[in-house]
Formats: sequence, C-alpha cells, structure tokens
Amino acid sequence: MLDGAIVLYPCPGSGHLVSMVELGKLILSNHPSFSISIIIPTAPFETAATHDYIATVSTAIPSITFYHLPSVVLPQNAFFSAKDFPALVYQLGQLNNPNLYETLLAISKRSNIKAFVIDFFCNASFQVSSSLNISTYYYFTSGANNFSYLIYFPKIHRSLNKSLKDLDDMKLEVPGSPSIRAKDMPEITLDRTTYEYRCFVETAFNMTKSSGIIVNSFELFEERACRALANGECAPDDTMPAVYFIGPVVNEKNDGCGKEKHECLSWLDNQPSQSVVFLCFGSMGVFSTKQLKEIAIGLERSGIRFLWVVRTPPPNDETVEKLAETDPSTESFLPEGFLERTKDRGHVVKSWAPQVAVLSHDSVAGFVSHCGWNSVLEAVCAGVPMLAWPLYAEQKMNQTFLVEEMKVALPVKASEEGLVSAAELEKRVTELMEWDKGKAVRERVKAMKEGAAAATSDGGSSRVALAKLAESFKQG
Repeated sequence: MLDGAIVLYPCPGSGHLVSMVELGKLILSNHPSFSISIIIPTAPFETAATHDYIATVSTAIPSITFYHLPSVVLPQNAFFSAKDFPALVYQLGQLNNPNLYETLLAISKRSNIKAFVIDFFCNASFQVSSSLNISTYYYFTSGANNFSYLIYFPKIHRSLNKSLKDLDDMKLEVPGSPSIRAKDMPEITLDRTTYEYRCFVETAFNMTKSSGIIVNSFELFEERACRALANGECAPDDTMPAVYFIGPVVNEKNDGCGKEKHECLSWLDNQPSQSVVFLCFGSMGVFSTKQLKEIAIGLERSGIRFLWVVRTPPPNDETVEKLAETDPSTESFLPEGFLERTKDRGHVVKSWAPQVAVLSHDSVAGFVSHCGWNSVLEAVCAGVPMLAWPLYAEQKMNQTFLVEEMKVALPVKASEEGLVSAAELEKRVTELMEWDKGKAVRERVKAMKEGAAAATSDGGSSRVALAKLAESFKQG
C-alpha cells in the first residue's frame, strides 16, 4: 500500500536537477511505499545533458514520473552566464507558478501529496504549495557550512546598512563555520539593491517556515556546522525546522548514459597507479585563452601526468572571435606544440569526461576542481584529494570550508583579476601529488571516503536521517 506521493521540484541547472532526481531515487530505493513525481521546469538554456539523463532515469525507473512544465517567456534582457544564473532561475520560478499550480492540482487528483520538496532556487513555489496546504521541504544541494551562511543571512542583512561589496576585507562570522571574507560570499549576496539579493533573503526567511530542510552532506564531513544547525544556532531570530543531513547524494553513474567506454578511461588504463592529476571545472566552468595557456604551461613544467577537460572559451574571448568558428579545436587555445610535447604523460579531452568514473580510477591521485558541491562529494566518495580553484557562485566559500574545515583540499590562489598563474598551478599540483601537504589531505580524504560509506550504510547517520525524513513525510 502506497503512503502517498512525494513531489520534487528541481532548479533546471544541471548540478541542481541531477542532485534532486538522485534524491528521488534515494527516497524510492529506501522507502518504496512512496510514489515519486518530479516536475521539470523548461529551461531557456542548453539542457541536452539533463534531457539524456532524465530519459535514462525514466527508462530505468518507471515508478518515477516526470512532468515537464510548458516554456515561459523570459524578459528580453535575460542572460545565461554563470554570473546571471541566480537572477534567471529566480525569475523562471516566479513565471512558472501558474503552470506549477495546475500541475500540483492534477497530481493531487491522482495521488495524496504528502510532501513537496523544492530546490532552494525555487523559493517562489513556496507560495503555491502553501496556498494548497501541501507540506513543503527545501532541498539544499550544497553543504552544511554553506547552508549555515544562508539560513543566518537575514541576521547579517539586518545588522548592516551597507552592501557586502562595500565592506572590503570585513569577515562574517556564523556559528559552527569558519569565518568568510564579505567579498568571498556569492555574487548574489554582494549588492543589497538587486532583485536576486532580495530573493536570497526571502528564501532564507521562508526556509524557517517550511516543514523541514534536506541538506546534501553527512555529519562526519561537516561536524561543527551540522551540530550548530541541529541546535538552531544559525537561525537565532527564527524557529528552525528539522534539518536532515542525508548525503552524500551523488550520481554514481555519470558515464554518458550507458554509451561505450570513454576514450579517456582507456588512456587512464595505461597510466601507473596513483599518478594522474585530473582537471575538470563543471558544466559552466569556462576560461579565457590566456588562462588556458597558463594552465598548460603549469602542467607542462610540473612534469606530472594529467587528464584535462578543456572547454571552448566564452564567445567574447579574443581567440574565439578571431577564429570565427562554431566548433574550434582545443589546440587553438593552447600553447603551440603543447599537445605534442606532453603526449606521453598528458591527455586533453574536449568539453566533457565521465567524472565519477575518472575519479574512481586507480590511476587518478588528485583533482583540480572548481569546488562545485557535486564535484566535491564525488571526489570525497572516491577518496581523491583536491586543489580548490573556485570560479563562481558559492565556490569561494567552499574553498575555505574544504581547506580550513574539512582539510580535504589545498588552495589555488588567483590574482585580484582572477588569473591563476602557471607558476602557482605548477607549485600546487606538485604539492598535492608529491609533497607532505599532499600526504595530509590524502589521508584525510581517505577517512572521509570511509565516513561517507558508513553514513549511507544501514544504521549510518544519513540513513537514520532519511528514515526520520520519511516518517515526517508520512505525517504530512
């Protein structure tokens, strides 16, 4: 007998959507008495990868039902870069509310909706579910330290009369987490006059009124932050709902949806054990030609084996404009002769690699990452230490947490303009792969790998939290 429907509503960004669908799979595999429905907003940007992923999940798990909302018309000035992503998805959420309302009504006629779980970027939907008296939970796709700052942010907002961008090197303090420089907070929080800033503050406020908050992390990995959140210390002026640490929630098979073995895995098969550093910067991580050349020079000088995923620079890049090609070769953006000189110890892949499979490969001993949370958890689950090179969103915060709190990464330092020099990368890669500092983070991340496995096993902290969450759903 079914206990009712759990409806999930992800943000359309790849990292957010995949994490939410994986959450649905996790709930269903451990508590099959629920039915899972997932409402997918139509995105105004390229989503081919998530389309393939959803199609694969639909085929493999027919008990998960997908509903696709019709497209909506966005303002003419909408942009689609990483920097503009928050404002875009907040607007998308607001515009989708009428379609969401009709879809929830249709689902409720077929099933008893016990809970509505929304991505924190889908905050606008809270008013829809509240009007229908549906118990609403927020899913925070990043970690506990990051969530501490989000839920504490209304207090920061009320205590200041200036924007964070005007506070120079002032540090922010939140219970249970390392201090963060104001200017290292996500772009969305820096200017209090913007639309996305107001949405961010409202999200934190609504979260305290929700039925519960689900966080993609596990207690051992972020002990202090999890404890402070569980004790209500991070929402001192509000009532904190229950927080469920049910992670790590990761897509364990992001291998190209069952396609044949990727050629980079065959290359790794021929490399010595624990000899390769892997460089990959997420679905929105693009660099200028100038930065790509610095990376190449640093890798070449390091003498270390590498597997590097290279994306075409942004359209306004000088080299891209000069080439005027729709699909220029990777070689166009790298130093002349680089690929030939490094062919015996390096491998460059264009645009995409099966990250989970690469991180799990015995040849891989280090990961240069943009600090996106899904990538962090995948590295931890594989026991691979990181070089933390943040690019956008909350990633500068994640760098601090990974280096200072969790101690599973070494930092990469950029100039004020955001450029990482060849000398800096050479130094850090060598440090990670060969020196004592690398040994310390390797041992730490190995312990966290074991901790993640324990947390998600029967009786582990994340499985216990998931059981409590399921019980809460039943009462909804």
